[in-house]
Amino acid sequence: MGLFLAGCASQAVDLITPRSGYTLSQDLAYGPDPRQRYDLYIPDGATGQTPLVVFIHGGSWDSGSKDIYRFLGQAFTKEGFILAVPNYRLYPEVTFPAFVKDGARALAAIDTALLRGVDGVPGGRRPLALMGHSAGAQIAALLAFDPHYLLEAGSTPRRLSAFVGLAGPYDFLPLTDPRYQRIFPPATRAASQPVRFARNGGPPALLIHGRADETVAITNTQSMGRAIEAAGGSVEVELFDKVDHIGPIASFVTAVPLGDPAIRRAVFDFLKQRS
Repeated sequence: MGLFLAGCASQAVDLITPRSGYTLSQDLAYGPDPRQRYDLYIPDGATGQTPLVVFIHGGSWDSGSKDIYRFLGQAFTKEGFILAVPNYRLYPEVTFPAFVKDGARALAAIDTALLRGVDGVPGGRRPLALMGHSAGAQIAALLAFDPHYLLEAGSTPRRLSAFVGLAGPYDFLPLTDPRYQRIFPPATRAASQPVRFARNGGPPALLIHGRADETVAITNTQSMGRAIEAAGGSVEVELFDKVDHIGPIASFVTAVPLGDPAIRRAVFDFLKQRS
């Protein structure tokens, strides 16, 4: 499972992922940098009311790509969602908070494109949810709960109908790894912690974590859940036995049995109730 998103394994999953039932538009620009591109998965028969989910990929803020997530696009379109997967600039090209600002810029551009209509899909002010895995969950959580990012990008957190965080680092100070110390400069570290921005006005949140996760401590999700609850916000915390760090995202592979399908079902049920 730990090798799922690496090298040949991700290529193999891509090859066996069904190509029917949706269309894929690749490398749509939301900014001038080559990393400022997104892919858009649109289910057959989509309308101006088809709900949209923006997914922020993981990769320790220094790696990762939208290109390996066809399986996620297939799973979401099968359930009646449009899925957008943006890339964002990575360390060492940038440090925090540049990749969060890229996420905000991507979300605003994607929302605007779907509002106007794109690739034959009628425009409409559709439900918009935000989801992230690992480092992407940290980025997505800041977009959902620290209002200034989306406001600066021309959007607003009020536009979000839901937030889903998979195995996210939300409360990870102090930093002891020199690599992360470089990614998060000292003057910005406090602002990098989503737990500091938990508030009543944020979107309803679903936080998922595996009890066997040895990459991101489960205490991150527990801490974020407590903070949102203490602030009077809406949050559901789901912890899964025998699930590692990759397990929550691997659960969306439908071509072969990877991960715990209960995770996939929990996410779709949560999103559909808020679409």
